[in-house]
Amino acid sequence: MAFDALADDLGVFLGDFNVSATSGATTANVILDQPSQVLAGDMVLSTDYQITAKASDFGTLTAGTSITVDSVAYNVRETRLIDDGLLCEISLQKV
Repeated sequence: MAFDALADDLGVFLGDFNVSATSGATTANVILDQPSQVLAGDMVLSTDYQITAKASDFGTLTAGTSITVDSVAYNVRETRLIDDGLLCEISLQKV
């Protein structure tokens, strides 16, 4: 596959581990990460929610925007473009 063709079809990156996400009128597939962190000297366990998505789908979301991922409601904390700007990582807060 040529590099230009890969840039046109980012769905390849989201194909195997995707879940559906909806914000406003946009629905698209994303990768949901839910890593746990141990905080406060092993006393607190915290989950930090994040999705990876095509920037063309969700790259313009701003803090406080509502998004539903895999049927769970979240608010956007921060949106960051990654690598060449075709994909983005969005930090989420569960509501």
